[in-house]
Amino acid sequence: YPEDFQFVTTAQGIRDAKKAGKIGCMIGLEGGHMIDSSLATLRMFYLLGVRYLTLTHSCHVPWASTCSAPKKTSHNGLNAFGRTVVMEMNRLGMMVDISHVSNVTMHDVLDVTKSPVIFSHSSAYALCKHPRNVPDDVLRRMPANGGLVMVNFANDYVIYNATRRGITVRLTDVADHIDYIKNVSGIDHVGIGADYDGVPYVPQGLEDVSKYPDLLAELMRRGYTEDDIKKVAGENLIRVLAKNEQV
Repeated sequence: YPEDFQFVTTAQGIRDAKKAGKIGCMIGLEGGHMIDSSLATLRMFYLLGVRYLTLTHSCHVPWASTCSAPKKTSHNGLNAFGRTVVMEMNRLGMMVDISHVSNVTMHDVLDVTKSPVIFSHSSAYALCKHPRNVPDDVLRRMPANGGLVMVNFANDYVIYNATRRGITVRLTDVADHIDYIKNVSGIDHVGIGADYDGVPYVPQGLEDVSKYPDLLAELMRRGYTEDDIKKVAGENLIRVLAKNEQV
């Protein structure tokens, strides 16, 4: 659908697409297993247009631990090669995505990265104690890093075990997560990472992207300014991408 979408690889490219009346689309990789522990493969993906890599998905990789696998790895976090991967991503200008990783990996990445990180689709652990969400000690590190937590809409990441317990999750519950992260990390460090293509159930009132305006309207009812809304809706992500390009 070239009349609607435009492939982009830079922060300016996102702005250019918007000026042209199109939606800028980026390529990301979900899971470090895709580079097969090869920096050369990582560089190849960058040349092909990939601009962020989620370090793990639902399994450990030889150099980073996930939050999802029950069995611990020998390194439990980043090992030496994992730190090298992060530094190479910094050098390339590829965003480091730490959704899906273990808490130890989160801190290890924040200890080594020179660029702002993203959580491309994670919510607040304090409101929903699921291991896929971000704990307060990590949220408090976002201002110093300059990174971004993009709130996931998956029902079970908004209210713990909502599906199994038969709980109806609503748009306002997602707004609560955005509010919480804003209050802990600051308005510059929260965004939207709905995960529509990756989860089976989403909240009532947020069935698809056409409902985004309703979520933003709810935030405005809670006192968010126009500038705040712009940051949550995309400006924060553009800033993080631009910072990664500069390292």
